[in-house]
Amino acid sequence: MPAFKSFLFVIARVQGATIAFHGHRNVRALHRRTIEITKDEHLTPRGDCIVGVGADMACKDLATLIGDMVREDGREIRFTILVKGMEWRFSAKGCRLLTLQDDRSIVIRKSMYICPRTLAVMSSASAIDMPREMVRMLTDESTRGVMVIEF
Repeated sequence: MPAFKSFLFVIARVQGATIAFHGHRNVRALHRRTIEITKDEHLTPRGDCIVGVGADMACKDLATLIGDMVREDGREIRFTILVKGMEWRFSAKGCRLLTLQDDRSIVIRKSMYICPRTLAVMSSASAIDMPREMVRMLTDESTRGVMVIEF
């Protein structure tokens, strides 16, 4: 039986992705329609949907890992953001029109708007919904975070 549980764990891990990022002094997380993490290291106060910088993956990187799954219309995609022992969860939907071509960013949207940076649509949350304590932690550039994507 333990070998069977191990096998299920491996299958579960294949059904998603984990993206590491870190904070920045200009993280505000005030946008009401989107949430974004980016590979870029620079962030201006205008980037109010960005909750993390220095990400180790962008949409283009995820295309080969989970592209088929996120391109299923209506497929539920679960997101968990972990920062210093805090956890925040929300969900969004997949769409066959997603291109996953951007090599810098990942954007999750409440709307159905699709561009090369869009990973998921019809999200249950946006940047402004992120717990304020977590946002405060992410204003420190030494704070590390992880976004876990599961199906």
